[in-house]
Amino acid sequence: MTTNPLPQIWLYDTTLRDGTQREGLSVSIEDKLRIAYRLDQLGIPFIEGGWPGANPKDVQFFWQLQENPLKQSEIVAFCSTRRPHTTAAEEPMLQDILTAGTRWVTIFGKSWDLHVTSGLKTTLEENLAMIRDTIAFFRTQGRRVIYDAEHWFDGYKQNQDYALQTLKAAMMAGAEWLVLCDTNGGTLPHEVTQIVQDVVKATGEWGIGNGKKDDSSLPMPNYQCPIPQIGIHTHNDSDMAVANALAAVMAGATMVQGTINGYGERCGNANLCSLIPNLQLKLGYSCIAEHQLIQLAEASRFVSEVVNLAPDEHAPFVGRSAFAHKGGIHVSAVERNPLTYEHIQPEQVGNRRRIVISEQSGVSNVLAKARSFGIEIDKQSPETKQILQRLKELESEGYQFEAAEASFALLMYEALGDRQKFFEVKGFQVHCDLVEGQESNNALATVKLAVNGEDKLEAAEGNGPVAALDAALRKALRNFYPQIANFELTDYKVRILNGHRGTASKTRVLVESGNGSQRWTTIGVSTNILAASYQAVVEGLEYGLLLHFQASQDLGFRGVRV
Repeated sequence: MTTNPLPQIWLYDTTLRDGTQREGLSVSIEDKLRIAYRLDQLGIPFIEGGWPGANPKDVQFFWQLQENPLKQSEIVAFCSTRRPHTTAAEEPMLQDILTAGTRWVTIFGKSWDLHVTSGLKTTLEENLAMIRDTIAFFRTQGRRVIYDAEHWFDGYKQNQDYALQTLKAAMMAGAEWLVLCDTNGGTLPHEVTQIVQDVVKATGEWGIGNGKKDDSSLPMPNYQCPIPQIGIHTHNDSDMAVANALAAVMAGATMVQGTINGYGERCGNANLCSLIPNLQLKLGYSCIAEHQLIQLAEASRFVSEVVNLAPDEHAPFVGRSAFAHKGGIHVSAVERNPLTYEHIQPEQVGNRRRIVISEQSGVSNVLAKARSFGIEIDKQSPETKQILQRLKELESEGYQFEAAEASFALLMYEALGDRQKFFEVKGFQVHCDLVEGQESNNALATVKLAVNGEDKLEAAEGNGPVAALDAALRKALRNFYPQIANFELTDYKVRILNGHRGTASKTRVLVESGNGSQRWTTIGVSTNILAASYQAVVEGLEYGLLLHFQASQDLGFRGVRV
């Protein structure tokens, strides 16, 4: 017995155009190329590269891809219909699209009569002519066309007959996809469902789905009109972009447009990092291969790094906290059976389960977290109870280990008697130059430390007290541990815990460090911001050394479980 598989859903990524319209997001040509090649590896069928001719950056981007093309994906050029009362053949901006050399072109046109008369300031009939003429022009030039019906849902609700006329004009001119755009992001899922069903029914009456072809208005003799399919493009202004896209697919759409991490103008676009697993794992559609699906979380983080935006740690499916468990009862249950608190296996999207350590933690959290660091301890052992007790004491003082797992690992090694002292800081001083009327951030730090009984005194400058302290520590340790040169401080966060005490308030410092392939976070708490920073920086270096020696199996200390 055989079953008919559900149809393929064609993914269309517009991160490189729509995504870059997000406020505060800017990318270089090199950034765009890196993202395009990463999306190609992910198996996204269509990647919209931008609007050639709109700016020099996009022109060069398409030139670069002609020299080094993608391996799996189709790169797509994007532009509008021609201007009113011209011809497509004479339109300079359309020539730039041809020069981009893509097989596929996406044309957007007006569906809402309000935009035609108020925005374009032309007639409804001329708008139809603009759609037909532009698409037909690209078809005669051997290009395949996706038509984005801008403001489709608003236009349909205001003037259903005219909105449908715009789709029919695009279809008869040769568009292979008719993409319905919720450009303002205000449509709700039940509306999307009904309107997409209406479109599927209407286009079916024009010949879509049953092989009929209406040749009466084709742009050239013997022109074979392709049978287009329906796509969906949603924005997130009502926080419904993903839900609306899913509703459209279930109503008959077979292309979904969106962006990685939901980047986009205003509130963003439909998030492909949520859409792909929902479509593939929950609804059973085929989007990308399984070996590509497990790259999703990494691809999400990669794009956020390239565009220099902090990853959304709480993003569904791909966020660091998407499969994090904090409550002791939850941890105990998920350790027995992950289905109790996880809707999918994290590994299916390249993520992982995390056990969060906090003052709400029970023994189950401590045991699970210890196992994640390769440490096996007994539930009834005195060390387990000591770790839990110390954890609660420190969190009552302002520590927060759910955000600083490296510091918690060191705490566990300390309780087990397995914490190696790679070095001992005997003291430090920081001097800042602050001259009234002069803008200067120079600082000088001096540190005294010991390694294997040998004292070392070093000083270093930095553009602030923490930078100077970090530089002095590295300078003092470099001869003993050359690998420290590969460590970098990647983030530094300060929070005032009891602001009502003014300058005497307690300060919590989080320092994120990295070695090129891994990242870890350490914490310091003190009423002295420099002391808190010192603690976090020192533990960051210590944990980095621990990772290095664990990876090399060159363990010069007792009892570390790797």
